[in-house]
Parts: sequence; C-alpha cells; structure tokens
Amino acid sequence: MITPSRPFVAVACAVIQGADGRILAAQRPFNKSLGGKWEFPGGKIETGETPADALVRELEEELGIHTQVDRALSVVHYDYEAFSIELHPFVVTILAGEMIAKEHEEIRWITLEEAPAIDWAEADIPIWQELARR
Repeated sequence: MITPSRPFVAVACAVIQGADGRILAAQRPFNKSLGGKWEFPGGKIETGETPADALVRELEEELGIHTQVDRALSVVHYDYEAFSIELHPFVVTILAGEMIAKEHEEIRWITLEEAPAIDWAEADIPIWQELARR
C-alpha cells in the first residue's frame, strides 16, 4: 500500500539469471539512499516510458549490457521511511555487452538459497521469494 504523504518513485528492476541458475544481485552505493543494501539492478521509470523500456535503458546505462525483457513478475509496493516505491520486476536475458558495475558498489551472482543471508533492500525481498516459490 502506497502512503500518499511520502514521495513516490516507480522503478523497474531485472532478474538476470546465469546459465548455472544463479541470479545477479547489485549492492547500492554507500552514499545513496539505502546505501549498502542489495537489490536487483534497474532504475527509475521516466515519464512516457513503459517499465520494460525503462529497464532496458537503465541496464545499458548502469551495467553496459543490452537485454531483452522476457516476462514480468509481481509488482511490489513498499513504504520506506522517506519514500514509497512501486517496483516492476522483470526476468531478462542478456543479448550483448560485458557487464560492468558502473553505479553499484559491487555486483555478484548468488543462488536463491543464498538470498536470505543477504542484506536486501526491503522492496526487493518479495522478488527473490517469488522466484524461490517457482
């Protein structure tokens, strides 16, 4: 449930799965909101963009990869103390490019079994939980 009194942000994020089944997790910059927390890579949806289009753009900007959006997962609504977020997660495939963490402290491949031990941004937790249930 989104609380109207907080600033609102709409974000698209990617579940990128490697050939070995591991998923990509990205650590937020320490000097930004939710610094040091782990998340699925992505970014804000700009006016006039679809969530899928925003995600393709953001992955190119942040990781240097060209991707294809395969399918949507459940949208997550979460109220942080300072803002409310609507998170649009998608399963994506990498088409080209060499992945470089341009805007994250670190990126790493993890198994779904390792996910509970990571310090995730709270809005991202339902995403890996949905994947684990499948």
